Amino acid sequence: MPKGYVILTESIKDPAGMDAYSRAVGPSMAQGGASVLAVDGRPQLLEGDWHGNRTVVLEFESVEAARAWYESEAYERAKPLRQAAADTNAVIIAGFEPPSRGA
Repeated sequence: MPKGYVILTESIKDPAGMDAYSRAVGPSMAQGGASVLAVDGRPQLLEGDWHGNRTVVLEFESVEAARAWYESEAYERAKPLRQAAADTNAVIIAGFEPPSRGA
């Protein structure tokens, strides 16, 4: 089963509000088994347009675990803080698993 990744691009309007969100979201991430892989305020754009001024990449054991975290009661309490403080795009994607050589 491939890992699941949540990627958020955030256009922060209220830094203090995002600080409050960062404090509030921690327990839900621990409960959901999230690992923070990247937080970057200056991604190096190679092509096209990019949204926001911060990108966050979270890793979960599976797409199902990522979805369960995003829809969890614990995250539902923190999410409004982010939504008030930033315009965000969020996606869940599946990690790549190469085909087995013996198949």
